[in-house]
Amino acid sequence: MIGAGARLFRAAAVVLRVGRTANMYQSRSIICSTSTARFVHGDVRDANPVAVQMIDYALSHARSKKSEDSYSQGMLVLEQCLMAQPCDGRDAENSRGLVMLAMSTLLYEMGNFGDAMEKLRIIEDLKNSSLGVRVAAIEALVGLNLELGQDDASSVLADKCLELFSEESIESGSTESMIKSRALAVRGLIELVRGDLDSARVFFEGSDGEVDSAGNVALSYGQYLHCTMNFSSAKEVYQKVIQGTSENKGLAQTHLAACNMIPDEVILGATCALGQLESHMGNFTDAEEILTKALIKTEEHFGLSS
Repeated sequence: MIGAGARLFRAAAVVLRVGRTANMYQSRSIICSTSTARFVHGDVRDANPVAVQMIDYALSHARSKKSEDSYSQGMLVLEQCLMAQPCDGRDAENSRGLVMLAMSTLLYEMGNFGDAMEKLRIIEDLKNSSLGVRVAAIEALVGLNLELGQDDASSVLADKCLELFSEESIESGSTESMIKSRALAVRGLIELVRGDLDSARVFFEGSDGEVDSAGNVALSYGQYLHCTMNFSSAKEVYQKVIQGTSENKGLAQTHLAACNMIPDEVILGATCALGQLESHMGNFTDAEEILTKALIKTEEHFGLSS
């Protein structure tokens, strides 16, 4: 199993890469002198409620003892759940997609990136599944590739995610609009990692309306503000992400997210980003305190095993 220190490092990996962009632009400046309840993850109303209950049980059981046995048993429950789902129909594909999102998350938490990514690729082929399910799968694939430093692969996947909306007429404020904001945010995040703020700006235009949202959209927007040296606004967004995500972990986003995009990982990422921001602002004591809290929280959620 992945130990707390290693998991915290993994959670901080993309944050730290984005932080290099913030450092770069900060140095240049010195030289040059919605509501959280909606959560941007859609819903799972088109999935089999029994499948959702089995997913919740499997995830809870796997993490209850934080051992190889408990994770193996959780995976077994999910495999049985997957086999019990029909093969055809939108509801069936949504249910199968949710099960495989959960399976990929457990595999990721076990350190098995390859199999986790394979489950996510299978979801891409579920053409009758909802946008929320497919976007969650591609979003997680992007996150894993970024964590592994495979930026080109991440970029291709993010573009593929945006293509899902190319023929859709999307009403502002709709569930589809909120799902699209996730696709835009993850594409912008890739440009931040690459250090291209001009390209990133295109994908974050209008995101100021999402600062009251929890989750990956708000976290990515906070990192954009961080990189553009809008430190006070970035700090506010990070704090709202931590609070809002914590308060809404029981909603549908738990199911429509996977791997390093699940709520607990978002909270860790936002906490690491906030600690890094305090360091950039010269508040080193605050930064140390925040990162210490992040390590403690990681130990509480994922255990100390290595």
